[in-house]
Amino acid sequence: MTTWTTRPETAADIPAIHGIVAAAFPTADEAHLVDALRTDPAAWIDGLSMLAVDPGGTPAGHALLTRCHIDGEPALALAPCAVLPAAQRTGAGSAAIRAVLAAARTRNQENLVVVLGHAGYYPRFGFTRASAAGITAPIEVPDEALMTLALDPARPTPTGTIRWASAFGI
Repeated sequence: MTTWTTRPETAADIPAIHGIVAAAFPTADEAHLVDALRTDPAAWIDGLSMLAVDPGGTPAGHALLTRCHIDGEPALALAPCAVLPAAQRTGAGSAAIRAVLAAARTRNQENLVVVLGHAGYYPRFGFTRASAAGITAPIEVPDEALMTLALDPARPTPTGTIRWASAFGI
């Protein structure tokens, strides 16, 4: 089992991140999404693009949080998350996700993270159905696939409809 370390992306990592995301999905659309989000000052938050790197320092996993809004209140969107195919099921993705969530907690600003993803994967990080928290998507999505996580359960979280960054095209 590989031991993954995590760190925020640097400018030098941009080509590697593009490669990871492009390799993890059937098309390069998600890789282009990350590039577009990086250029959107309303969505991009420095320090919330996290890499999982192997012992030799080679990036293999990536997780990204960008700003979204829920009925006008700021929140965070976890997407996309990607791992090189050869490193999938080794903990690289989990390491990157845990690290980016920890970085968001440290910021102590937005308190809610939304994710549209695999209902069997994201609950391990504490995500639960968004509908139970009064949060909906502006498009039709399976109820079990839209999830949320309060970074600090003692703080209030917004309710309403999610508005993702424009790069998502939703």
